[in-house]
Amino acid sequence: MKTERWSSRATFLFATIGCSVGLGNLWRFPYIAGENGGGAFVLVYIGFVLLLGIPLIMAELAIARRGHNNPVATTAAISHHESGHRRWQLIGWLSILAPLLGLSFYGVVSGWSLEYFLLAAGGRFAGINGGQAAELFAGVLASPGRMLFWFTLVIVSVAVVVGSGVRRGIEAVSKFMMPALFILLLGLAGYACTVGDAGAAVAFLFAPDFSSLTAQGVLMAFGQCLFSLAVGTGAMLAYGAYLSPDTSIPGAAWTIGLADTAASLLAGMLIFPIVFSSGLDPAEGPGLIFVTLPIAFSEMPGGQIFASLFFLLVFFAAFTSCLGMMEPFVSWLEDRAGWNRRRAALLTAVVVFLLGLAAVFSFNLWKDFTPLDMIPPLQGRTVFSILDYVTSNLILPINALMIAVMAGWAIASARMREDIGIRSDAGWAMWQVSVRFLAPAAIVWMFLANLFE
Repeated sequence: MKTERWSSRATFLFATIGCSVGLGNLWRFPYIAGENGGGAFVLVYIGFVLLLGIPLIMAELAIARRGHNNPVATTAAISHHESGHRRWQLIGWLSILAPLLGLSFYGVVSGWSLEYFLLAAGGRFAGINGGQAAELFAGVLASPGRMLFWFTLVIVSVAVVVGSGVRRGIEAVSKFMMPALFILLLGLAGYACTVGDAGAAVAFLFAPDFSSLTAQGVLMAFGQCLFSLAVGTGAMLAYGAYLSPDTSIPGAAWTIGLADTAASLLAGMLIFPIVFSSGLDPAEGPGLIFVTLPIAFSEMPGGQIFASLFFLLVFFAAFTSCLGMMEPFVSWLEDRAGWNRRRAALLTAVVVFLLGLAAVFSFNLWKDFTPLDMIPPLQGRTVFSILDYVTSNLILPINALMIAVMAGWAIASARMREDIGIRSDAGWAMWQVSVRFLAPAAIVWMFLANLFE
């Protein structure tokens, strides 16, 4: 049973918003929206957040607060109490496995953002053209030493913060980084709209053209919803365990969901005015911020300062998400092995580092190593790509589905409503429809589509 608590509702929100607002918002959302036509994708994405994402966050937080323990112990105890068996404990195991695997490749990308912050601050993007930008990024990926240095720095820093405890570590960092992140987002988006093509960006993001949205695009919008809100990652189950009884779970879930969505839209209004004013392609793909944007930064007034602040923003977002990824496994080790947090964080960092070695080498020494070619969905994938695919497309959807079924069906309805704190009958009916029916159907659809793509 966890005895430590968040010092206030505000600090809990800073931490949970921090673990949801990350690379999914600043890196993944813009390029996926760009690939899927903009406004129609954005509208469908927002619909998924409101109808499915926020109700699932409520379920995770309610389960976590009721258990007040690590994800494995919480799900085992509630499962046993409700049904006399512990089969739902699998949710807990997936909730510590998924973030552990995720951190091994997410930390690598976080390291890119830190290196690019220093490159931008040093004026490395001045006068850069398309070929030079691509060559610069290829040089980063081709150097195992450089990638390993930044990855190690990120993981060690995360372990130090998580090992310092909820209040002295995670809270202290989140209280600084989250306000700073949104101030930077607002300031940079405002500047981008001033020097870039704000009109084209607004039309692209907020004028829906459904003829450009395919069924695959709708599927990606739902996947982005789960990924961005950290549903099924274990972060909400871990952070919710430190939640005080007087905190409103519906209020917290709506705040997290709306803040995360606002961060994604602000990221779009930061990136797309620059993309359109520079004549670049909004559907550039994953290389949008590491290859395409440096070209735009080199051509705009104050580009060096703007680029430096932008990649600092990306690092802040990535780092706070990394904290949420490490906490579930540390919490489990702390309770299961009886270790103090520093020792648990150190072992977690070692495990993540060893997994991350393979992710780092996937871009250089092992770039031609595709170990699971005998499995069709994993054919031709490097270790980095396998970790990403298995975590994002298999483990997270399965875990989100199990959370929805456990909260909607396995736990007594009256008890679940009491745990969440939904007073309105209409609100409770909507929550049940969402978690019992809509979310499972959408998750099964996404899972099958990913499995047989």
